[in-house]
Amino acid sequence: MRTPRVVVLAAASALALAACAPVDETTEETGEGSTGGYVTEGTLTVATSDPAYEPWVVGDDPASGEGFEAAVAYAVADRLGFAAEDVEWVTATFDQIIAPGAKDFDFAINQVSISDERRENLDFSSSYYDTAQAVVTLEGSPVAGATTIAELQGARIGAMVGTTSLDVVTETVAPTTDVATFNDNDQVKQALVAGLVDAIVVDLPTALYITAAELDGGVLVGQLPAGDDPDQLGLVLDKDSPLTDEVTAAVDALREDGTLAELETRWLTDAAGAPVLG
Repeated sequence: MRTPRVVVLAAASALALAACAPVDETTEETGEGSTGGYVTEGTLTVATSDPAYEPWVVGDDPASGEGFEAAVAYAVADRLGFAAEDVEWVTATFDQIIAPGAKDFDFAINQVSISDERRENLDFSSSYYDTAQAVVTLEGSPVAGATTIAELQGARIGAMVGTTSLDVVTETVAPTTDVATFNDNDQVKQALVAGLVDAIVVDLPTALYITAAELDGGVLVGQLPAGDDPDQLGLVLDKDSPLTDEVTAAVDALREDGTLAELETRWLTDAAGAPVLG
């Protein structure tokens, strides 16, 4: 069937008008009518694990904004131009977060250390937390009430071989007895439980987890300095995400204006009972 000439002319006219129509400039800004690289238009989608443990997330409810990582996520969202009600949380396991492939979130926050190996498949923001080292012991230990580094010097201390933890305890604490070394953190914990050492040194995220979920009567004595080359935690994005630069800029701004330091003090030092040992 032949198409009537009037229909053809009408279609051509419509195309010409569309070509001349002005571009909607609101599509350039975050949450202003465009996905702009975001999973959902007008929404910041953030992933973390379930359950999410304190002090990273309070009450396993990241939407509350309570806890260090929940608070950091909302601070980043604010810097990106999103209101709190425009942040949507989704669940992803640690393995799903670091796996190669497209993500169903804009960024994830889940104590993921930045590494060159992971950068092969993922993008990271700049560090939102440089990991400190922490001393862990058990109730009744001779160092359970220690408040200074000097009180640790006579203790038998264990750490994992080849780690920042071992370097920091050796250089900062300088115990009078050689630090006992083990092949992995499971062996480090077993040595503590078996009474082979009085205390162990692990990174703070590990210390918070094992005292809350793994050690019966575990005591977080306090934090040690992070050392010259600390593990750094970054927000995880899809490889070559168009959001990486602006998310990194948001994290950098929060570091520069002191927000990250304030949140760290509130949630990781005070609320978590992890004082800095002097």
